[in-house]
Amino acid sequence: MSFDVLQKKIIEKRNPTVAGLDPKPEQIPPHILKMACDQYGETLAGAAEAVWQFNRGLIDALSDVVPAVKPQSAYYERLGWRGMEVMERTISYAQERGLFVIADVKRGDIGSTAQAYADGWLGETQVGESACSAFHADCVTLNGYMGSDTVLPFVDTCRKYGKCLFLLAKTSNPGSGELQNLTAGDRLVYQLLGDMAERLGTGTEGDYGYGLAGAVTGATYPEELRELRARLPHTFFLVPGYGAQGGTAEDVQYAFDRKGCGAVVNASRSIMCAWQKTGKGGADFQEAARAAAEAMRDAIGQYVTIL
Repeated sequence: MSFDVLQKKIIEKRNPTVAGLDPKPEQIPPHILKMACDQYGETLAGAAEAVWQFNRGLIDALSDVVPAVKPQSAYYERLGWRGMEVMERTISYAQERGLFVIADVKRGDIGSTAQAYADGWLGETQVGESACSAFHADCVTLNGYMGSDTVLPFVDTCRKYGKCLFLLAKTSNPGSGELQNLTAGDRLVYQLLGDMAERLGTGTEGDYGYGLAGAVTGATYPEELRELRARLPHTFFLVPGYGAQGGTAEDVQYAFDRKGCGAVVNASRSIMCAWQKTGKGGADFQEAARAAAEAMRDAIGQYVTIL
């Protein structure tokens, strides 16, 4: 009912990071893509098979280094139903390997539609007398632009199934300030969204003091990150923007509480595509990804001590 599961995994591995699994076909090592396309042709089926083989290799390489992975649904949706099947399989395999899975879906709709999303990604769907789970992720990302009634079905589902969520607050993209930094009454919009997460998590705080509703707070805006950490003492942070987007280990330190808890930092391309910098044509993609994940862990460890 909170972020205790994730925080415990972070402490066990002394690593507050999450590896994004967002592969495009052109980012997959050529030998994997060729093998898949030899079997299925240069088709969506071939691309989906290549993504699955790449994901499985990354998970195997990273499962004892990182506590969590974050597949972004857009990269699977673009491959049609085959891609969504691969996302479902990826989530299941990552959990089998002991990883916490954040499904980066950024959903945000009202009423029965929001409940349907919550059932699909976190809960169960009733089919006759049977309750069937679909994606069964541990956590999702949400867009609260339409208001708290778009998030409440997820809160209820999280309570029921022991899951959690991240609500977009101050995101890492360059254009985030166009809306998120506007004044809304006596607050900025990103502060209002952060406050919503803090409020929705009230009463669900776990052993580490964090409720089931977290907030997305970008590494590329360290001053806002520092301010939000002080403002939202019971809200767990997902911190994107590290690495390829320009966020640094020094920047992300402000996301953590005094015990080095309360946040997880995401990197996708810098880990997933590390093989592109070794000059070995992708034959070493697992070793390259692992080395990049360890380097990220060690860099953050220079600024954040997990007690």
